[in-house]
Amino acid sequence: MTDSTHLTATRTIDAPADAVFEVLSNPERHAELDGSGFVRGDAVSDRITATGQVFTMNMAGDHMGGEYQTDNHVTGYDKNHLLAWKTAPAGTEPPGWEWVWELENQGPDATEVRVTYDWSKVEDQELLQKISFPLVPQEGLEESLNRLAATVAS
Repeated sequence: MTDSTHLTATRTIDAPADAVFEVLSNPERHAELDGSGFVRGDAVSDRITATGQVFTMNMAGDHMGGEYQTDNHVTGYDKNHLLAWKTAPAGTEPPGWEWVWELENQGPDATEVRVTYDWSKVEDQELLQKISFPLVPQEGLEESLNRLAATVAS
């Protein structure tokens, strides 16, 4: 699903919600899940356990001139149900885009997972001209869900 300020992808994964959440809440696993090609690895962050936490990722992309880091400010946490964070260049406050992962049990061994990439709160006009949103396309979200399914199954 798409509109001018967010993209969403949904997939049912053959695993219980706690197993899916176990992977999502571990920043060390995010490079495995990344369908955008930007995430290179975790910069030694703790498991996500609450809102207010910040985890740092090593990234690479032409849009930032090569290698860079992001600080990811956890904005939503409900164990086995919701995980969300706003991303910012390391050392800065988030400029408004957010990643939201929602999990819904579909029985003991299946979970509907929805990932939303939302840039509706980006207000900096200069940034909006510099970065052509969405930076990550719909296919990137769908690939992240495919990778998550493969990771949880292994």
